[in-house]
Amino acid sequence: MNQLSLHRVNDQVFRVLSSQGEHVGYLKLIGGAWKFKAIGQDSSGHVIPGGGPLTGRHNTVFAVADESSVSAGLNA
Repeated sequence: MNQLSLHRVNDQVFRVLSSQGEHVGYLKLIGGAWKFKAIGQDSSGHVIPGGGPLTGRHNTVFAVADESSVSAGLNA
């Protein structure tokens, strides 16, 4: 998936984009931990929560909202 980027939505949510600019999920502060929430789209463009290219990483937990840590953790 290569380098991912984080784009702040608010204090508790970051939008996660692939290096190609594809929206692949959200990083959300839940219960004091940052959790990745995968997102995808079907062929009609409908949103699929928990889907997309990183569906296998849905609910991955991170200590901090850091691009390098998130990229490494989700690309592992």
